[in-house]
Formats: sequence, C-alpha cells, structure tokens
Amino acid sequence: MKNLVLFLFVAVFSASAFTVLHDGYHVGDKASDFELMNVNGDMVSLSDYAEAKGFIVTFTCNHCPYAVMYEDRLIELHNKFAPMGYPVVAINPNDPAAQPKDSFEAMKVRADEKEFPFAYLFDDGQKIYPKYGATKTPHVFVLDKELVVQYIGAIDDSARDASKVEETYVADAIYAMEKGEKPNPNMTKAVGCSIKTKS
Repeated sequence: MKNLVLFLFVAVFSASAFTVLHDGYHVGDKASDFELMNVNGDMVSLSDYAEAKGFIVTFTCNHCPYAVMYEDRLIELHNKFAPMGYPVVAINPNDPAAQPKDSFEAMKVRADEKEFPFAYLFDDGQKIYPKYGATKTPHVFVLDKELVVQYIGAIDDSARDASKVEETYVADAIYAMEKGEKPNPNMTKAVGCSIKTKS
C-alpha cells in the first residue's frame, strides 16, 4: 500500500512539474494579439497584417550566438514566405537590464546593420513571451490566419551550420498549411539561449 501511495505521489508531482515546464501556448491553442514597438518607432500588431494567411512569430535577440546564426535564415524565411502571406514577426523578449546588448537602441542598430525586412519588436516589460511560453532565442511559433498555433520549436535541425540542414521545420509547416494539412512534426525542441530576466 505504501508503494502505491508513493507511486501516485511521484506521478502527480511529475505531472505538475511537466505542466510548469510547458507553460504558454500549445499546438491548437489560439494566441492573443499584441501591440509592440517596432524598431522604426511604430506600434505593430498581428491585426495590422490584413492580407496575412499566417505568421512566423519568432522570439529572438541581438546577443545570443544562436539567434545571430539564424538571422540570415530568418531573412530568407521572410523573403520566401511573406509574399505567400506568412511574414516573419520577430520579438526580442530579453530584459535589457539583464542583457544590455538587447536594448531597444541596440535592436535598432542591429536591424539596420542586417537590413531586416521584417518587423523587429521589443517585448517591453516582458509581457508577451510568457503568454507564448517561449524559453529560448530563437523560439518559433507558426500561427494560422485565425492565430491558432500550428507549430512550435526550432527553425530547422542545424543551428550551428546552415549547410547541414536536413529538416526545415518552419518551412515544412507552412507548406503543410498551404495544402490544408497539419504540420508534422508540429513541435520540436528550440535550441538557443535562455530568455534573460532581471530575476
């Protein structure tokens, strides 16, 4: 009997821990819109994209080596899929008090240096990334037109070397959506730096 009680306690505790580790949106959840400052000074919401068929919402930043390695691939994704109705919307979730290289001023400089063709937004006060459940930079959430989450995770399967990519998760998710199918896989492990907070 003691063993059964112990087993049930461990099972409940493990389930609770799993839930804590997976806060935020899951595939199939409807995301809420937001209004965040873009590097050009404009306030941007997903509702501003009247012709969009979906979104590649990407939590990223300036300083993280993984985020930097993915910058050119994010540009390519936007240039390829924005004309199809799926723009990249990049959000910096880091608190500049914890990482000064991710300040709004630094974001403007980096966006200018790389000539980002997509919106690069600042999650001021860190209110948006917890809703999504983002934990890394980069961390991608592919949404459909109704803001329903269709895919969560990595951009592809080779963070360190673009020439070794074999699985293009985000691109494949959008191709599936275009065919009226569900992405498969619809979730992968995001690889990157932890999101920086003052605490």
